[in-house]
Amino acid sequence: MVTCKETRAVIIALHKKGLPGKYIATSKIAPKSTIYRIIKNFKESGSIVVKKASGSPRKSSKRQDRLLKLIQLRDQGTTSTELAQEWQQAGVSASARTVRRRLLEDGLVSRSAAKKPLFSRKNIRDRLIFCKRYRDWTAEDWGKVIFSDESPFRLFGASGKKLVLRRQGERYHQSCVMPTVKHPETIHVWGYFSAKGVGSLTILPKNTAMNKEWYQHILREQLLPTIQVQFGDEQCLFQHDGAPCHKAKVITKWLGEQNIDILGPWPGNSPDLNPIENLWSILKRRVDKQKPTNSDKLQALIMQEWAAISQDVAQKLIDSMPGQIAEILKKKGQHCKY
Repeated sequence: MVTCKETRAVIIALHKKGLPGKYIATSKIAPKSTIYRIIKNFKESGSIVVKKASGSPRKSSKRQDRLLKLIQLRDQGTTSTELAQEWQQAGVSASARTVRRRLLEDGLVSRSAAKKPLFSRKNIRDRLIFCKRYRDWTAEDWGKVIFSDESPFRLFGASGKKLVLRRQGERYHQSCVMPTVKHPETIHVWGYFSAKGVGSLTILPKNTAMNKEWYQHILREQLLPTIQVQFGDEQCLFQHDGAPCHKAKVITKWLGEQNIDILGPWPGNSPDLNPIENLWSILKRRVDKQKPTNSDKLQALIMQEWAAISQDVAQKLIDSMPGQIAEILKKKGQHCKY
Protein backbone atom coordinates (compact mmCIF):
# COMPACT_ATOMS: atom_id res chain seq x y z
CA MET A 1 0.00 0.00 0.00
CA VAL A 2 1.31 3.46 -0.91
CA THR A 3 0.90 6.07 1.83
CA CYS A 4 1.23 9.81 1.57
CA LYS A 5 4.12 11.72 3.12
CA GLU A 6 1.88 13.25 5.82
CA THR A 7 0.65 9.84 6.99
CA ARG A 8 4.19 8.49 7.18
CA ALA A 9 5.25 11.54 9.19
CA VAL A 10 2.44 10.99 11.73
CA ILE A 11 3.37 7.31 12.13
CA ILE A 12 7.04 8.11 12.71
CA ALA A 13 6.16 10.92 15.15
CA LEU A 14 4.10 8.49 17.24
CA HIS A 15 6.90 5.92 17.00
CA LYS A 16 9.42 8.47 18.30
CA LYS A 17 7.16 9.04 21.32
CA GLY A 18 7.65 5.39 22.19
CA LEU A 19 4.28 4.11 21.04
CA PRO A 20 4.40 0.56 19.65
CA GLY A 21 3.17 -0.21 16.16
CA LYS A 22 0.26 -2.23 17.53
CA TYR A 23 -1.02 0.83 19.44
CA ILE A 24 -0.52 3.15 16.44
CA ALA A 25 -2.63 0.76 14.32
CA THR A 26 -5.64 1.35 16.63
CA SER A 27 -5.90 4.87 15.19
CA LYS A 28 -6.64 3.23 11.79
CA ILE A 29 -4.55 5.73 9.86
CA ALA A 30 -3.02 2.81 7.97
CA PRO A 31 -3.08 -1.01 8.03
CA LYS A 32 -0.92 -2.65 10.71
CA SER A 33 1.45 -4.20 8.14
CA THR A 34 1.97 -0.81 6.49
CA ILE A 35 2.75 0.83 9.84
CA TYR A 36 5.36 -1.85 10.69
CA ARG A 37 6.94 -1.47 7.25
CA ILE A 38 7.19 2.33 7.57
CA ILE A 39 8.80 2.02 11.03
CA LYS A 40 11.23 -0.61 9.74
CA ASN A 41 12.25 1.54 6.75
CA PHE A 42 12.75 4.53 9.08
CA LYS A 43 15.03 2.53 11.35
CA GLU A 44 17.12 1.38 8.38
CA SER A 45 17.35 4.65 6.46
CA GLY A 46 16.60 7.32 9.08
CA SER A 47 14.15 8.96 6.62
CA ILE A 48 10.43 8.84 5.90
CA VAL A 49 11.03 9.36 2.14
CA VAL A 50 10.22 6.26 0.12
CA LYS A 51 12.96 5.37 -2.32
CA LYS A 52 11.75 4.90 -5.86
CA ALA A 53 12.19 1.33 -7.07
CA SER A 54 14.94 1.15 -9.66
CA GLY A 55 13.26 -1.48 -11.85
CA SER A 56 14.95 -2.96 -14.89
CA PRO A 57 17.48 -0.66 -16.58
CA ARG A 58 16.30 0.88 -19.84
CA LYS A 59 17.62 -1.16 -22.76
CA SER A 60 18.05 1.72 -25.15
CA SER A 61 19.42 5.25 -25.13
CA LYS A 62 17.64 8.30 -26.50
CA ARG A 63 19.84 8.13 -29.59
CA GLN A 64 18.86 4.49 -30.16
CA ASP A 65 15.18 5.39 -29.67
CA ARG A 66 15.50 8.03 -32.40
CA LEU A 67 17.11 5.43 -34.66
CA LEU A 68 14.14 3.10 -34.09
CA LYS A 69 11.74 5.85 -35.13
CA LEU A 70 13.74 6.49 -38.31
CA ILE A 71 13.69 2.76 -39.15
CA GLN A 72 9.93 2.68 -38.62
CA LEU A 73 9.29 5.78 -40.74
CA ARG A 74 11.13 4.22 -43.71
CA ASP A 75 8.30 1.69 -43.97
CA GLN A 76 5.31 2.25 -41.71
CA GLY A 77 3.99 -1.21 -42.55
CA THR A 78 6.91 -2.92 -40.78
CA THR A 79 5.84 -5.12 -37.84
CA SER A 80 7.25 -4.75 -34.33
CA THR A 81 9.02 -8.13 -34.70
CA GLU A 82 10.74 -6.97 -37.91
CA LEU A 83 11.67 -3.66 -36.25
CA ALA A 84 13.20 -5.54 -33.31
CA GLN A 85 15.37 -7.53 -35.74
CA GLU A 86 16.54 -4.36 -37.53
CA TRP A 87 17.17 -2.64 -34.20
CA GLN A 88 19.24 -5.62 -33.09
CA GLN A 89 21.48 -5.14 -36.12
CA ALA A 90 22.11 -1.62 -34.80
CA GLY A 91 23.26 -3.05 -31.47
CA VAL A 92 20.04 -2.97 -29.40
CA SER A 93 18.84 -6.32 -28.06
CA ALA A 94 15.14 -5.75 -27.38
CA SER A 95 11.89 -7.68 -27.78
CA ALA A 96 8.99 -6.77 -30.05
CA ARG A 97 7.10 -5.72 -26.91
CA THR A 98 9.85 -3.24 -26.02
CA VAL A 99 9.71 -1.88 -29.58
CA ARG A 100 5.96 -1.30 -29.24
CA ARG A 101 6.49 0.53 -25.93
CA ARG A 102 9.14 2.81 -27.45
CA LEU A 103 6.90 3.62 -30.42
CA LEU A 104 3.96 4.27 -28.08
CA GLU A 105 6.10 6.79 -26.18
CA ASP A 106 6.39 8.68 -29.48
CA GLY A 107 2.66 8.43 -30.20
CA LEU A 108 3.00 5.65 -32.78
CA VAL A 109 0.37 2.90 -32.46
CA SER A 110 -0.67 0.05 -34.74
CA ARG A 111 -3.80 0.79 -36.79
CA SER A 112 -5.45 -0.67 -39.89
CA ALA A 113 -4.28 1.05 -43.07
CA ALA A 114 -6.90 3.24 -44.73
CA LYS A 115 -8.00 2.02 -48.16
CA LYS A 116 -7.71 4.85 -50.65
CA PRO A 117 -7.41 5.13 -54.45
CA LEU A 118 -3.89 4.89 -55.85
CA PHE A 119 -2.69 8.34 -56.94
CA SER A 120 -0.47 8.97 -59.93
CA ARG A 121 1.44 12.22 -60.31
CA LYS A 122 -1.19 13.31 -62.81
CA ASN A 123 -3.97 12.63 -60.28
CA ILE A 124 -2.26 14.81 -57.68
CA ARG A 125 -1.57 17.57 -60.22
CA ASP A 126 -5.19 17.54 -61.44
CA ARG A 127 -6.51 17.63 -57.87
CA LEU A 128 -4.40 20.67 -57.07
CA ILE A 129 -5.47 22.43 -60.28
CA PHE A 130 -9.14 21.78 -59.45
CA CYS A 131 -8.84 22.91 -55.83
CA LYS A 132 -6.92 26.07 -56.70
CA ARG A 133 -9.54 26.91 -59.30
CA TYR A 134 -12.38 26.67 -56.77
CA ARG A 135 -10.55 27.66 -53.57
CA ASP A 136 -12.48 30.94 -53.30
CA TRP A 137 -15.91 29.42 -53.75
CA THR A 138 -18.30 29.82 -50.82
CA ALA A 139 -20.94 27.37 -49.62
CA GLU A 140 -23.44 29.48 -51.55
CA ASP A 141 -21.46 28.92 -54.77
CA TRP A 142 -21.34 25.15 -54.16
CA GLY A 143 -25.08 25.26 -53.54
CA LYS A 144 -25.53 25.79 -57.28
CA VAL A 145 -23.86 22.46 -58.13
CA ILE A 146 -25.62 19.12 -58.69
CA PHE A 147 -23.33 16.25 -57.61
CA SER A 148 -23.81 12.76 -59.07
CA ASP A 149 -22.35 9.28 -58.78
CA GLU A 150 -23.02 5.54 -59.00
CA SER A 151 -22.79 3.19 -56.01
CA PRO A 152 -23.21 -0.56 -55.27
CA PHE A 153 -25.43 -1.98 -52.51
CA ARG A 154 -25.04 -5.57 -51.27
CA LEU A 155 -27.22 -7.90 -49.25
CA PHE A 156 -26.43 -9.03 -45.69
CA GLY A 157 -24.74 -5.87 -44.47
CA ALA A 158 -21.79 -6.13 -46.83
CA SER A 159 -22.17 -2.47 -47.84
CA GLY A 160 -20.22 -1.28 -44.80
CA LYS A 161 -18.70 -2.17 -41.44
CA LYS A 162 -20.72 -3.30 -38.43
CA LEU A 163 -19.76 -2.75 -34.81
CA VAL A 164 -21.31 -4.73 -31.95
CA LEU A 165 -21.04 -4.61 -28.17
CA ARG A 166 -20.51 -8.12 -26.80
CA ARG A 167 -19.26 -9.98 -23.77
CA GLN A 168 -16.41 -12.46 -23.70
CA GLY A 169 -17.45 -15.69 -25.40
CA GLU A 170 -20.20 -14.03 -27.50
CA ARG A 171 -18.13 -13.47 -30.65
CA TYR A 172 -20.11 -16.07 -32.62
CA HIS A 173 -23.50 -15.39 -31.02
CA GLN A 174 -26.19 -14.91 -33.66
CA SER A 175 -26.77 -11.30 -32.65
CA CYS A 176 -23.05 -10.49 -32.83
CA VAL A 177 -22.16 -11.72 -36.32
CA MET A 178 -22.62 -10.13 -39.74
CA PRO A 179 -23.93 -12.78 -42.18
CA THR A 180 -22.05 -13.09 -45.47
CA VAL A 181 -22.49 -15.16 -48.62
CA LYS A 182 -19.90 -16.20 -51.19
CA HIS A 183 -21.46 -14.23 -54.02
CA PRO A 184 -23.65 -11.49 -52.54
CA GLU A 185 -26.24 -10.01 -54.86
CA THR A 186 -25.28 -6.48 -55.78
CA ILE A 187 -27.60 -3.67 -56.82
CA HIS A 188 -26.13 -0.67 -58.63
CA VAL A 189 -27.80 2.71 -58.28
CA TRP A 190 -27.17 6.14 -59.76
CA GLY A 191 -28.21 9.28 -57.98
CA TYR A 192 -27.58 12.98 -57.57
CA PHE A 193 -28.24 15.76 -55.10
CA SER A 194 -27.69 19.44 -54.44
CA ALA A 195 -28.09 21.82 -51.52
CA LYS A 196 -31.81 21.80 -52.30
CA GLY A 197 -32.10 18.08 -51.53
CA VAL A 198 -31.77 14.69 -53.20
CA GLY A 199 -32.85 14.10 -56.77
CA SER A 200 -34.23 10.95 -58.37
CA LEU A 201 -32.49 7.64 -57.74
CA THR A 202 -32.12 5.12 -60.57
CA ILE A 203 -31.70 1.39 -59.92
CA LEU A 204 -29.96 -0.24 -62.86
CA PRO A 205 -31.43 -3.52 -64.12
CA LYS A 206 -29.60 -6.65 -63.00
CA ASN A 207 -26.49 -7.50 -65.07
CA THR A 208 -26.65 -4.07 -66.71
CA ALA A 209 -23.49 -2.00 -66.90
CA MET A 210 -23.66 1.76 -67.18
CA ASN A 211 -22.94 2.72 -70.79
CA LYS A 212 -23.47 5.87 -72.84
CA GLU A 213 -26.97 4.79 -73.94
CA TRP A 214 -28.11 4.13 -70.37
CA TYR A 215 -26.42 7.27 -69.13
CA GLN A 216 -28.12 9.50 -71.70
CA HIS A 217 -31.47 7.88 -70.86
CA ILE A 218 -30.98 8.61 -67.14
CA LEU A 219 -29.91 12.20 -67.77
CA ARG A 220 -32.89 12.82 -69.99
CA GLU A 221 -35.52 11.12 -67.82
CA GLN A 222 -34.17 11.92 -64.34
CA LEU A 223 -31.74 14.85 -64.37
CA LEU A 224 -33.61 17.31 -66.58
CA PRO A 225 -36.86 17.23 -64.57
CA THR A 226 -34.95 17.67 -61.30
CA ILE A 227 -33.01 20.66 -62.61
CA GLN A 228 -36.30 22.26 -63.55
CA VAL A 229 -37.86 21.53 -60.14
CA GLN A 230 -34.88 22.54 -58.01
CA PHE A 231 -33.42 25.43 -60.00
CA GLY A 232 -36.00 26.50 -62.57
CA ASP A 233 -34.43 29.22 -64.73
CA GLU A 234 -31.56 29.70 -62.23
CA GLN A 235 -28.10 28.81 -63.53
CA CYS A 236 -26.53 25.65 -62.09
CA LEU A 237 -23.60 23.31 -62.75
CA PHE A 238 -23.61 19.54 -63.12
CA GLN A 239 -20.83 17.37 -61.70
CA HIS A 240 -19.89 13.94 -62.94
CA ASP A 241 -16.57 12.10 -62.92
CA GLY A 242 -14.39 11.03 -65.84
CA ALA A 243 -15.97 7.59 -66.44
CA PRO A 244 -15.83 6.61 -70.14
CA CYS A 245 -19.60 6.77 -70.58
CA HIS A 246 -19.60 10.29 -69.10
CA LYS A 247 -16.98 11.51 -71.56
CA ALA A 248 -18.56 9.95 -74.65
CA LYS A 249 -18.98 12.41 -77.52
CA VAL A 250 -22.72 11.78 -77.68
CA ILE A 251 -23.06 12.70 -73.99
CA THR A 252 -20.92 15.82 -74.29
CA LYS A 253 -22.96 16.92 -77.31
CA TRP A 254 -26.29 16.22 -75.60
CA LEU A 255 -25.32 18.15 -72.44
CA GLY A 256 -24.30 21.10 -74.61
CA GLU A 257 -27.63 21.01 -76.47
CA GLN A 258 -29.45 21.13 -73.13
CA ASN A 259 -27.32 24.11 -71.99
CA ILE A 260 -26.06 22.15 -68.97
CA ASP A 261 -22.70 23.48 -67.80
CA ILE A 262 -20.22 20.99 -66.34
CA LEU A 263 -18.14 21.50 -63.18
CA GLY A 264 -14.52 20.73 -63.77
CA PRO A 265 -12.59 19.29 -65.35
CA TRP A 266 -13.08 16.72 -62.60
CA PRO A 267 -9.84 15.12 -61.27
CA GLY A 268 -9.64 11.33 -61.40
CA ASN A 269 -9.62 9.11 -58.30
CA SER A 270 -11.10 11.86 -56.13
CA PRO A 271 -14.10 10.56 -54.16
CA ASP A 272 -13.05 12.85 -51.28
CA LEU A 273 -14.04 15.82 -53.45
CA ASN A 274 -17.57 14.55 -54.06
CA PRO A 275 -19.93 15.02 -51.07
CA ILE A 276 -22.30 12.41 -52.49
CA GLU A 277 -19.86 9.79 -51.15
CA ASN A 278 -20.92 10.83 -47.64
CA LEU A 279 -24.53 10.60 -48.74
CA TRP A 280 -23.99 7.02 -49.92
CA SER A 281 -22.49 6.16 -46.52
CA ILE A 282 -25.51 7.60 -44.73
CA LEU A 283 -27.88 5.70 -47.02
CA LYS A 284 -26.01 2.39 -46.64
CA ARG A 285 -26.03 2.61 -42.84
CA ARG A 286 -29.77 3.24 -42.82
CA VAL A 287 -30.46 0.38 -45.22
CA ASP A 288 -28.12 -2.11 -43.53
CA LYS A 289 -29.70 -1.33 -40.14
CA GLN A 290 -32.99 -2.80 -41.37
CA LYS A 291 -31.32 -6.05 -42.50
CA PRO A 292 -32.98 -6.75 -45.86
CA THR A 293 -33.02 -10.46 -46.71
CA ASN A 294 -33.70 -10.43 -50.44
CA SER A 295 -33.19 -8.26 -53.51
CA ASP A 296 -36.74 -6.89 -53.62
CA LYS A 297 -36.60 -5.74 -49.99
CA LEU A 298 -33.17 -4.23 -50.55
CA GLN A 299 -34.37 -2.22 -53.55
CA ALA A 300 -37.47 -1.03 -51.69
CA LEU A 301 -35.42 0.07 -48.68
CA ILE A 302 -32.89 1.89 -50.86
CA MET A 303 -35.66 3.93 -52.50
CA GLN A 304 -37.46 4.51 -49.19
CA GLU A 305 -34.40 5.69 -47.27
CA TRP A 306 -33.13 7.82 -50.16
CA ALA A 307 -36.43 9.69 -50.25
CA ALA A 308 -36.25 10.17 -46.46
CA ILE A 309 -32.93 12.06 -46.58
CA SER A 310 -33.73 15.61 -45.50
CA GLN A 311 -32.72 18.82 -47.21
CA ASP A 312 -30.81 19.77 -44.04
CA VAL A 313 -28.51 16.76 -44.48
CA ALA A 314 -27.88 17.70 -48.10
CA GLN A 315 -27.17 21.31 -47.16
CA LYS A 316 -24.63 20.33 -44.48
CA LEU A 317 -22.73 18.19 -46.99
CA ILE A 318 -22.61 21.04 -49.49
CA ASP A 319 -21.53 23.47 -46.73
CA SER A 320 -18.48 21.26 -46.09
CA MET A 321 -17.03 21.81 -49.57
CA PRO A 322 -14.96 24.98 -48.91
CA GLY A 323 -13.27 23.26 -45.95
CA GLN A 324 -12.63 20.12 -47.98
CA ILE A 325 -11.01 22.11 -50.79
CA ALA A 326 -8.80 23.92 -48.26
CA GLU A 327 -7.80 20.64 -46.59
CA ILE A 328 -6.71 19.02 -49.87
CA LEU A 329 -4.67 22.11 -50.74
CA LYS A 330 -3.10 21.94 -47.28
CA LYS A 331 -2.14 18.31 -47.91
CA LYS A 332 -0.75 19.21 -51.35
CA GLY A 333 -3.25 17.08 -53.25
CA GLN A 334 -2.86 13.94 -51.14
CA HIS A 335 -5.65 11.88 -49.59
CA CYS A 336 -8.08 13.63 -47.31
CA LYS A 337 -10.72 12.37 -44.88
CA TYR A 338 -14.31 12.67 -46.09
